[in-house]
Amino acid sequence: MPEDAEIEPADIDVETVEFDGVRTRVTRVQTERSAHADRAFVLIAGIGVAATYFDLLAPTLAQEARVFALDLPGFAGQRAPRADPSVSFFADQVEAVLDRFDLGDPVLIGHSFGTQIATEVLARRPGIRHAVLIGPVVNDRERSMPLQAIRFAQSSLFEPFRLVLLAVSAYLLCGFAYFLRVLPHMMQYRLADRLRDVSAQVLLIRGARDFSSPRYYHSALVRAARDAWRWEIHGAAHSVINGNAIGVAKLTTAFLAGDLARRGQMSAEEARVPDPAHGGIALAWRAARYRVQEWFSAKEGDEVGVEHAKESHAAVMWRAFTGGRR
Repeated sequence: MPEDAEIEPADIDVETVEFDGVRTRVTRVQTERSAHADRAFVLIAGIGVAATYFDLLAPTLAQEARVFALDLPGFAGQRAPRADPSVSFFADQVEAVLDRFDLGDPVLIGHSFGTQIATEVLARRPGIRHAVLIGPVVNDRERSMPLQAIRFAQSSLFEPFRLVLLAVSAYLLCGFAYFLRVLPHMMQYRLADRLRDVSAQVLLIRGARDFSSPRYYHSALVRAARDAWRWEIHGAAHSVINGNAIGVAKLTTAFLAGDLARRGQMSAEEARVPDPAHGGIALAWRAARYRVQEWFSAKEGDEVGVEHAKESHAAVMWRAFTGGRR
């Protein structure tokens, strides 16, 4: 969170949206300042992972607008659907969320596999004017599972250890069998082709050390898009949405304000999340404990427990970065 900004504590609310017998968990994040804002952000994570990946980005964006972070069917302890988990299927679920909360023109923010889902929704809904696609996949030159596994492993070498743990815990919740049901759809989706059908303005962001989403692939996506921006964050890898959440938030805010150059690079120092200024080991332990509680609550299908753990974790993070000041 920005060290020089007045940070408000975020209110967390968790609700389940059901569509065609399938459920999506929606974590709503807002502050007093943003509760009645016209703009809203809808956050869509990658394959196998969930809204926990946005635990730093969501409260940062929530300083300005309402945030809706999604746990899609089969992820984060959600029951896996019997339906074929294609990109189109997940886009149906996102559209159900948009309809449930009357979000006619939100800013869609997709990461990794979430960029495919966001693009599919954008192509269906031309009334959505802005989107941010972060670490898009799959690179057309390397459309094979073994090669993508290698690229993911290469990127993981540059991720903070806590993000590796977060990813592993998310994949355990997802389950290997369901992950393998979704994976072929991710590998086959032609993002560049579908992007040609999108009328929204699109900001592409990648980490400079993201081997899964190389620079030349972003160049191809810019050529395919009708109206695109492209930025790169130094020092970041594939999980730039978390380890460099401040940079992503800054780029997103400038993009929406019309103040962002068409292309550029952001330094690692400007993008990084500052170290917590308060609480030390005690608060870090409490934050980790609430994450574990959220994991077990999700695994057991305890939605009340999930919401409580999310709220508690958000409160701990706010105190860690602000010392409790308003």
